[in-house]
Amino acid sequence: MTSFAPGTTVRRDAGLYGYERALARRGLTPVAGVDEAGRGACAGPLVAAAAVLDRPIPGLADSKLLTEKRREACYDLIVERAVSYSVVVISPAECDRMGLHRANVAALRRALARLDTRPGYVLTDGFPVDGLGTPGLAMWKGDRVAASIAAASVVAKVTRDRMMVRLHEQYPQYDFATHKGYNTPAHEHALREHGPCPEHRFSYVNVKAAMEGQRGSAP
Repeated sequence: MTSFAPGTTVRRDAGLYGYERALARRGLTPVAGVDEAGRGACAGPLVAAAAVLDRPIPGLADSKLLTEKRREACYDLIVERAVSYSVVVISPAECDRMGLHRANVAALRRALARLDTRPGYVLTDGFPVDGLGTPGLAMWKGDRVAASIAAASVVAKVTRDRMMVRLHEQYPQYDFATHKGYNTPAHEHALREHGPCPEHRFSYVNVKAAMEGQRGSAP
């Protein structure tokens, strides 16, 4: 899953839907894109999503380049118009047990397996997902150059952000609604003051340090 379909070319100015159109010309459809959100966070789940599109989504782009309001609007359009989409949630405990990379690959595989439509080609962001029985391509910054990956990135991020807002209600001391579990100065301060909660990833160095600090300060 490391090279593009032989004989298929995509012009640099083809736009966000260029890869999908090129693959369609070769009969390699439907094209599924897959991406994840929360890989770099030290708290909260890892969320993977897959998407198959057959029409443009107005305003679609890499989820990290969109405002929260625009992401929410794109999410609604993807859910409404996608041929198929799926979401997989990997808990912090499972990320710790499996290791982040293995958990990430497993999440992407599960998301693809849950699509209602079996893809004829798979586009992934960053690294390949082998063993799918389907040809595909791992793309550098794929969420910026392929529509199906961008759609998956939006679904994954909006789903995860909503989960982190709900976790904020349960653990308001960490302010998950603001930083979404990523390692910000405010999050680091809350970790040192309160120690980790069950939604933290205990295999992470900063979470381990906070846990040891809490033990060391206990009477």
